Formats: sequence, C-alpha cells, structure tokens
Amino acid sequence: MPRKLFCELFPAAYRISSAKEILLRNCRDLFSGSKFARTKSETLLPTVVCRHSSLVRRTLGDVDPVLQENKAENLRLALPHVSGILIRPGETFSFWKLVGNCTAKKGYREGLVIKSGMPDRGIGGGMCQFTNLIHWMVLHSPLVITEHHHHNGVDLFPDFGRKVPFGCGTSILYNYRDYRFYNPTNQTFQLVIRLDERDLCGELRCEKPLPESYHIHEEEAWFERKPDGTVFRHNKIFRRTVDKRTGCTLSDELLLENYSHVLYDSALISPEKFHSPE
Repeated sequence: MPRKLFCELFPAAYRISSAKEILLRNCRDLFSGSKFARTKSETLLPTVVCRHSSLVRRTLGDVDPVLQENKAENLRLALPHVSGILIRPGETFSFWKLVGNCTAKKGYREGLVIKSGMPDRGIGGGMCQFTNLIHWMVLHSPLVITEHHHHNGVDLFPDFGRKVPFGCGTSILYNYRDYRFYNPTNQTFQLVIRLDERDLCGELRCEKPLPESYHIHEEEAWFERKPDGTVFRHNKIFRRTVDKRTGCTLSDELLLENYSHVLYDSALISPEKFHSPE
C-alpha cells in the first residue's frame, strides 16, 4: 500500500500543506526578479490578435447544474480583476496575482473543481475555464507560457460542444498552481474579457499587427479500448507558425501528446472514433 502524503493524514493536514505551498510561492516570487503585470486600461489596444469564447453552462456528465450556475457567478467576480490588463514588454502575467484567493468572504460560491483527478466541489470552482480561455488565446501569439498545469492524465467528461482539441486546458489552484506567461516582444499586449448570458468571451490585443500567425491543430486523435475494457484517449497538439507576408510555414511545434484514461461511460463515444494504432 503506498505511503500517504502528509496532506492526506488528517483533515487539517491539507490546509497546513496548502498554507505552506502558498508561503513558499510568495517567497519565490519576492526574490524572483519578475515584473508582474499590474496596470489596467479601459482604452483598447488597436490590433486584435485572437478572439475566443467558451460556453459557461455545459453538460458535464452527472455534475450538479447548480455548480454551473455558481461557476458563472465566480467568473463574474473574477473578471474585473483581469479584463483590461496590459502586459508590457518584459512583464509576466500571473492569474493569481490579479485575481487573488477566491474565498466565500469575497462572495465566491461552491463550484466544480478537480481534486486528485476527479470532479469535486470547492469555493471558487470554475476558474479553470477562465485560464483555459486565456491559454488558448496566448497560444495564438508570440507570448511565452512560463507556467501551465493541466489534467492530461484523465479524460473526465464527454465532449460537449468542444471548440478546441482535447488537452488544451489548464489546471490552477491558489496560488501555487498558477497560469503565467511572459512578454518577450517590444510591444504591449492586452487581455479583454467579458461574460454574457451564454459565453465567457475574450480578446487578446496588441499595439500593431504581428508579422506571424499561429494555428493550433490536432493529429493522431483516437480512442483505444484495452483488453480489460478500460478506454484511453490519445492525441497530439501542434502549433504552426506562418509568415503572414509569404504564407510560408516557419515552424510546426509539438506542444503536447496526451494519453489519458477515460473516466466516463465509453458508450458516449462514437464507435468510429475508436482506433488501435499500428
């Protein structure tokens, strides 16, 4: 039997471990020399690099729909802390530096979270959708992702209105599992986020048009059923960089290869999506 981690020994142990990790992250940031983006502007930068939206209330297996409503409220509370943020040359964007701890005292509600690879409930649940949106837009830019965690070991929910390839999501936990990116360019970028009745909508903007465009594509996407009946999902995610002037491909970079255990009923997967690799 595997030895339990300290955080698993008794209920208060998790809170102690979490407090320790938060303190360690704050100490590392204090001495890191990083300059974090803090300035916001209501004036929009002129060039749209990428637009994206994601459905807020989704069908996620047996997840309580109340958690979806609570997520919408949590997103509404967090949104003003991020929308309009300017990421100047040499600055680092940190989601948690801007949003802070999502506590009940601040009005955050119990929403869907992922704990130990499984769906659970937690105050402030739903913030992953916020960073998922940001991550997708950043992938379409020259900004450099410096911290990204994801749930690539498991496939928790069947596809429902999926707009992006499986595995492009993020995993965050205040404040030691953050989503961060760095601006290595000579111009300022800006995130603009809004929430309507249906979608969380975002724009990544900058001061002048970029010389390259970025395209995310998926290859080798299939499901595989093992002899014991378990099902796994596989895909590879690439980013192609194209010179806008010539149309030539400058690079086609493998970002991630997923091989994830499917935890929902495989009857929800179309038979034609199953494939055994040669």
